[in-house]
Amino acid sequence: MREAFFAGGCFWCVTPIYKMYGVEQVICGYAGGEEENPTYEQVKKQETGHRETIKLVYDPERVSYKKLLDIYFANVDPFDPEGQFIDRGFSYTLAIFYQTEEEKACAVEKIAALQEEAGKKVCVELLPYKNFYEAEEYHQDYYLKNPEAFEKELIESGRKKKE
Repeated sequence: MREAFFAGGCFWCVTPIYKMYGVEQVICGYAGGEEENPTYEQVKKQETGHRETIKLVYDPERVSYKKLLDIYFANVDPFDPEGQFIDRGFSYTLAIFYQTEEEKACAVEKIAALQEEAGKKVCVELLPYKNFYEAEEYHQDYYLKNPEAFEKELIESGRKKKE
């Protein structure tokens, strides 16, 4: 099993996407800042330098890191430097936290191709993995625990069209 770390805006909103593609575990948390064991309130108030991040535990025989990158870029707005959808501020900005040179090379290639295709700058920071702190329990699998509230969040955020 391997791990991958992606900051994709609101961690609730991107969690279920990866489970559809064979990722074993998706854990919500905070990454990249200096504060040890930050709380949701601290991160949301932009006090820690952390971003809302998901930790993916996956079997590379079932899903490749390149596929995880494809899923990531298909579910974020990579051209928004201020956050994602209605979630604004540093803690909602995009980042890929790589652990190996191979992961970094895959991400660099994907970002370069996307910039060339779109003709504009991709606003995703590519950073070496530094830390990850698991978010409070109520954030884990939020979409399963609170399906109505989750659906409302997707629609209000602009990630999903109202049916």
